[in-house]
Amino acid sequence: MTSPASPAPAPKLSILKFGSSVLLSPDDYARAAHEIYRHTRAGEKVVAVVSALDGETDALFEVGAAVGQSAHDAMLARLVRCGELKSAALMGLALQRSGVSAVVLDPHEMCLKAEGSSLDANLTGLDAARVLAHFEQADVIVAPGFFGEGPDGPVTLGRGGTDLTAVMFAHWLGASRARLIKDVDGVYTDDPARVPDAHRFDQLDYAEAARVSRGLVQDKAIQAAQALGVVIEVAALGKAFATRIGPVAPKIGARHRVRPLRVALLGHGSVGAGVCRHLLAHPGRFRLNPVLVRDAAQHAATGAPGVRFTEDLAEALEDQPDLVVETMGGTGVARALSQSVLRDGLHLVTANKAVIALDFDRLHELAADSGRHLRYSAAVGGGAPILETLDRVSQSGAVLSVEGVMNGTCNFILGRLDDGALLADAIAEAQALGFAEADPRGDIDGDDAADKLSIIIRHAFGIRLDPADIAKESLSGLTPERLQAAADQNQVIKQVGHCSAGGDGRLVARIELRALERDNPLAKLRNEENGFLVQLPHQSLYVQGKGAGRWPTAEAVFADIVDIQRLLDNTLAVPATSKPERSAQAARMPGEDSA
Repeated sequence: MTSPASPAPAPKLSILKFGSSVLLSPDDYARAAHEIYRHTRAGEKVVAVVSALDGETDALFEVGAAVGQSAHDAMLARLVRCGELKSAALMGLALQRSGVSAVVLDPHEMCLKAEGSSLDANLTGLDAARVLAHFEQADVIVAPGFFGEGPDGPVTLGRGGTDLTAVMFAHWLGASRARLIKDVDGVYTDDPARVPDAHRFDQLDYAEAARVSRGLVQDKAIQAAQALGVVIEVAALGKAFATRIGPVAPKIGARHRVRPLRVALLGHGSVGAGVCRHLLAHPGRFRLNPVLVRDAAQHAATGAPGVRFTEDLAEALEDQPDLVVETMGGTGVARALSQSVLRDGLHLVTANKAVIALDFDRLHELAADSGRHLRYSAAVGGGAPILETLDRVSQSGAVLSVEGVMNGTCNFILGRLDDGALLADAIAEAQALGFAEADPRGDIDGDDAADKLSIIIRHAFGIRLDPADIAKESLSGLTPERLQAAADQNQVIKQVGHCSAGGDGRLVARIELRALERDNPLAKLRNEENGFLVQLPHQSLYVQGKGAGRWPTAEAVFADIVDIQRLLDNTLAVPATSKPERSAQAARMPGEDSA
């Protein structure tokens, strides 16, 4: 989650609508979560408006008719809205698993008012201030579409009514547009499923959109958008391009001949298995090579059906993959492989903070020389998009300091110690939940946090500081007396990484166990959560998300993969790496010469 900790310009707001054509089964909520996370890690707040699962509204109408025979419309409206209520809760659960901070609001909680017939009403009002206030605690608001609160109870908005919900939210909440996520990547001259040569529109005026969309977008939604000046985008999951509907002249778009991206996955542990699941859920977008593992037979017995496993690197890299995903961890084989992948002209996504921290310059040089993309968002923060935030703010002004809870495993363990558990028991619980490695010393002693802080320093200040040169305090030295002393002062102890640069260019960096007042945002972090305070000259930002575990980390890795695919699909002229623009320089620790 990213939010201002002090007064700041309002972040960009996106209204995303997910219809039944993309919510075909419960598995599709994870796909929708990917789309939402793409926007939140770009610094946007999101209102996700959801329809019921495919076929569920029809089924509810049928059940209502069977039970009530000549059912009263008002009673049917109460029944059929349940599909959207269920869908919103499922979307919230999917976001929670992915590490995205979200709140689910029902229409009565938003004062979403409607008037008209029970099964074909129109929205008339929303308490925008009440809705927007929830963004102080969350990045995403999930809302059910299709119905509102009428004078005498719930009323629905007619077929396709979730489109209307999204349009009206964009108007009332001040968003620049409503993006409707469909099963096609825009509005076409004809049905592309039946007519292969149909052309996609880049843009349409409202009248032409109503004529050619043939029900793809609800007519009432188009009429409302025209009356209110709301721009509608019709897009598909994961696509950068869309059809814009607004006060513009119709324009046919260029053809996008998108081929599936061939991916080599190196590693199938906790994170690698999560990434594998995400790739397999998008067979039209990705082709998965044999997955590199240490024991192919073991993984074949327990892994996903249809996945080939191999212990041979050459087989994992067969048929010249477009992109390599490294989730093996460590600084042995993974370190050498990361360099060779880029040297051989392949795009690289990695979650390996140790390799990035050690070889930051070399990896970015190789990526730039080969014109390939290097992405490592999951290396720091997991589901908390701290690197993306630093890249945005550091381009427009100086970062004064960054500090945060950046090791989800230690935060979980410290929480258990605060509850009275012994260190050994807290570590064992963290290992059982998949937060801690079999050898937890890298987390406990602060080495993992130092790797992350080294990368943060690069993105915040453009300064090189090796992890070995960062002072660290280990959890192993934390005594019950120190914990009790903090509790007596209504404080809680957290492992905090801090970095700041003075005007003389000297850098202060450390990993410490710090007693924090319980109302401090970092003190409020629970379990595997990460949180970061970024201090700018005139404001501070707070970034929060889950920082450990399979799904938050896999979400960040998959987001990097999708970003690269979008860039390749559109052949956009963008830098080939995510290295900060500022030139790197050797850090001067206190007392050192600049030479």
